[in-house]
Amino acid sequence: MTKPNRILAAAAMATLTAGAAAAEKWDMPMAYAATNFHSVVGANFAQCVTEGTGGELEIVTHPSGSLFSGNEIKRAVQTGQANIGERILSAHQNENPLYGVDSIPFLVSSFDEHEALWEIAGPKVAGVLAEDNLHYLYSVPWPPQGLYFAKPITSVAEMEGIKFRSYSTATARMAELTGMLPVQVEAAELSQALATGVAESFISSGATGYDRKVWEHLTNFYEVDAWLPRNTVFVNMQAWDSLSDAVKAVMNDCAAAAAAEGLEASKAYTEFTLNGLREGGMTVERAGDALVAELQAIGEIMTAEWLEQAGPDGVAIVEAYKSR
Repeated sequence: MTKPNRILAAAAMATLTAGAAAAEKWDMPMAYAATNFHSVVGANFAQCVTEGTGGELEIVTHPSGSLFSGNEIKRAVQTGQANIGERILSAHQNENPLYGVDSIPFLVSSFDEHEALWEIAGPKVAGVLAEDNLHYLYSVPWPPQGLYFAKPITSVAEMEGIKFRSYSTATARMAELTGMLPVQVEAAELSQALATGVAESFISSGATGYDRKVWEHLTNFYEVDAWLPRNTVFVNMQAWDSLSDAVKAVMNDCAAAAAAEGLEASKAYTEFTLNGLREGGMTVERAGDALVAELQAIGEIMTAEWLEQAGPDGVAIVEAYKSR
């Protein structure tokens, strides 16, 4: 090879090497099944970023807890084991009460109410995430939460001794106040827990029950609209700070689109999944007035406890929401 050709070849190799170095791949752990609407929205977000940056930043989602289990995701992103991830933040209420603001029982019971609450609470939660070395990108609400059982239930007294799947401080406390036995079970492990009798009941949306085909083990779903928890997507702060302004702008645009898409998907998924539970053979109905009254009384206890734990910031959020 002549000297000029060697120089050109070296220059071409240097260009390719620089291009390869510029391209970056981020793995995005997610706790829920690939078919769950949160995971679908997350996959669309990842594609939006990958295409919007022209491949400069590629995001690859890993649903069903396949990369990190649900309870490991937040810590993994905080410590840089993953650059981005999705997690239901109420599962971390024991770390900071504000992470459980979306799970205050019966404070909100509809999408419109919840969006009004999140408009107030969201910036506060983003601030708490920043303290945990996480940059907030977007979040999407689950449909209103209901109760799953393996038998008809008409009162709190009938719940005593039932093994209840918990995933957060709020769900564990609800179990205690109803006389049920809380058992920590992540979403990816729910089907196995029900099949083996580790859990016999849980509170969640129709989406979780539909995704996990819980009619194979349970018989009754009661609509109580207890709360609407949110799944949140966040980025390791150092990883975020390392991005160019152009890439950050693409991510923010994709995040806004994902939040809007997710909200509409959650609304549409609500009735679809309840019908799916019916088609699977479950009895799906509104909880009776007596049961709802008993649950709301428990909700008042839990609200008072949350406000005490959350302090002035929590009180300010709830007061601002109620006086809007």
